[in-house]
Amino acid sequence: MSHYEGDLRTPESARFAILASRWNARITDTLVAGARQSLAGNGIAEANIDVIRVPGAWELPLVAARLAAAHEHAAILTLGCVIRGDTRHYEHVADRCAEGLMRVQLDFGVPVLNGVLAVERAEDAEARAGGSHGNKGEEVAIAALEMVNLLEQLP
Repeated sequence: MSHYEGDLRTPESARFAILASRWNARITDTLVAGARQSLAGNGIAEANIDVIRVPGAWELPLVAARLAAAHEHAAILTLGCVIRGDTRHYEHVADRCAEGLMRVQLDFGVPVLNGVLAVERAEDAEARAGGSHGNKGEEVAIAALEMVNLLEQLP
């Protein structure tokens, strides 16, 4: 029986896309910084990291699909922040964004990491963007590195 598990080693030529929404910029900027630092800290050259900004989480799947179709990135890290309000808009945006990102990943065979925070309150987002719960941008970057390595190993 074979055992496969990704680690943090990736080819030097591997390119990564950080796709982030501008909505809730104070949070998303911190997530982007965490992802960039994590990739760089694991040997990914700055020249191999592309950062693309979109208006909000709703737009992430479309741009992720365009990037995945180009086959220029080993993984696409998506970052955003959706905070519950007084209407159902929160559910529509967060749920459809997640569904769209999963579809891109499956359709194109490129890891698309979902780092879109879907939280009840701004304080919950702050806790996950460098606060008491760490930085989800860093965590998504680590998962991206592992997935790239794992996919290289699989038959």
